[in-house]
Amino acid sequence: MRRLDATSLQTGCEALAAADSRLGALLDRNGLPPLRLRPEGFGTLIHLILQQQVSRASAQAVFDRVVAHTAGDLTPASLLAIDARELREMGWSRQKTDYAKTLAHAVENGELDLCGLRTLDDEGAMAALEAQRGVGPWTAAVYVLTALGRRDVWAPGDRALQVALGWLLERPKPPNSREAAEIALAWRPWRGVAARILWHDYGTGARR
Repeated sequence: MRRLDATSLQTGCEALAAADSRLGALLDRNGLPPLRLRPEGFGTLIHLILQQQVSRASAQAVFDRVVAHTAGDLTPASLLAIDARELREMGWSRQKTDYAKTLAHAVENGELDLCGLRTLDDEGAMAALEAQRGVGPWTAAVYVLTALGRRDVWAPGDRALQVALGWLLERPKPPNSREAAEIALAWRPWRGVAARILWHDYGTGARR
């Protein structure tokens, strides 16, 4: 499936602006959102697991330590070679250590074919990821959205998206995860682009 690129991002933004004047207003104020594609592969999935329920800065620090420990070559084999105690000393929780080791085994033995995900549709790719321990709907969706570059994927439970959506709707409280996903249905087939517009507004809004 075709990966989102700068041209299709702009096309999606134009379509969303025409369909929803509120998103159009965000684009007028903030400009086009960054494409922000991540590399496909094991390292990105590990990074997303580390981002679960912690700040981006904290997850980045822990991820940087393990990348440095593997001399920049974070693979299933290099992660499995690190003792659990060493990972905890780098800031990993026991639970995320277990998730990462289990995931590394799944990739090593072919249970999870990360390269093969690009041949699956959005639902199939997310289902394959969610079949793994420690990979929930948010992790799977963000991987498919930002590593595979799919244009019509929404990240359920993403707090930044919910906050930005609350701002967009001028609500006193952000919508919950289910309500946010239902609202996003109106932006098909460009929900992944709408997410980028909202993430961009969240980042600029936090600075305002």
